[in-house]
Order: sequence, then C-alpha cells, then structure tokens
Amino acid sequence: MRALVVVDIQNDYFPGGAHPLVGPEAAAANARRLVDAFRAAGEPLVHVQHVWDAPDAPFMRPGTAGIEIHESVAPLPAERVVRKAHPNGFLETPLEEILRAEGVDEVVVCGMMTSMCVDATARAAADLGFAVTVAHDACATCDLEFGGETIPARQVHAAFLAALGDGYGTVAATGDVVT
Repeated sequence: MRALVVVDIQNDYFPGGAHPLVGPEAAAANARRLVDAFRAAGEPLVHVQHVWDAPDAPFMRPGTAGIEIHESVAPLPAERVVRKAHPNGFLETPLEEILRAEGVDEVVVCGMMTSMCVDATARAAADLGFAVTVAHDACATCDLEFGGETIPARQVHAAFLAALGDGYGTVAATGDVVT
C-alpha cells in the first residue's frame, strides 16, 4: 500500500513568509492534486510540519503563522500531522510507526524544500525500505549559495531530483502519480 507524505508546505515558504521559495504556489497546487487523489482513493496521507524551536531560528518559529500548514493542503481533522525538528521527517518522529501501522510499503513524497527536507525525508524513506516516488512538480526550493556563486532554484531543484532519481527512488510528475 502507498501513502502520501506532504512535507513542510507551510506559510513561511510563500510570499510574505519568513523564507519564501521560488514557485511555491505551483508546487502547492500540484500537491493539492495529490492530496485530493489520495483522499478520493482512500489511501493514507501524512502531513509533516517543521517547527524550528531555536531562539535564533530565521523561520518556522513556534507561535508564528509561518509554521502553519498552508491552506492549499490543510489537513482534514482525521489526517495525521507529524511535527519535526530536523530535515528528515523520520528522525525523532512517529512517521515510520504511522506508515508501518497502515501497512505502507511505498511513499509518495511532495513538499518543500526540495533541497532540504524533501531530499532528507525521501532518502530516509528509501533507507528504511520504503519504495519512494517524489512528485517533482509538487516540490519547491530556493536559490542557494556555494563558493561565492548563486545557484538558481531551478538548477538546485533539478540537481537534487536527479540525485534522488539515481538510486533512491522514482521521480515523476503529479499527473503520472495520480493516474
């Protein structure tokens, strides 16, 4: 059985938030398509919510509107929400237990940021023995700096997805996942 893991689609990543990404609206719209498809099929889904509980946290701070799950993919009352403090959604959370209890052996991952929490969660899922699919167009990231150079979000996104698709799982478009 497969489950959808919606990683950190939270207000801080949208315009007006503390750490806006490139293209979060389009990614969230595709994530919503996935959420709707999983709900319609009766397949399990879990929302993962990052809370950065550090005095100097630049975003995802407790007690702010930025940590709230974005309205576009807001969980229904019966859906599980796993709070995490690390990029890896499995680290020090009950995510693996929840998925195993549901009989899940395949996870579809979407969310934010491609280059951080989506990557860490997808790799951990594969390491734990789950088959992994990342819905590439339901993920977003930001520009990154390295060696004095700015790497545009589009290239960051592509590089991380290429690496995930080269041994950790399948990288697919939302339309292919929902059909």
